[in-house]
Amino acid sequence: MENKVNKLFSSQLAIANVGVDIFAKAFRAQDTPCVHVEWRPPAGGNKKMVDLLSKLKDL
Repeated sequence: MENKVNKLFSSQLAIANVGVDIFAKAFRAQDTPCVHVEWRPPAGGNKKMVDLLSKLKDL
């Protein structure tokens, strides 16, 4: 097991960052390849609004 972990950390990392842009910027500043996806919860995370939108989707 330890050999697999050592091998993982000795290889080039590739990062997929979802949401918080500052993390992607930090990886890029360290010359680590990073793909950033701007994602936010539907309706800003407002459960009532998500439920209403879900009902519209089902029409």
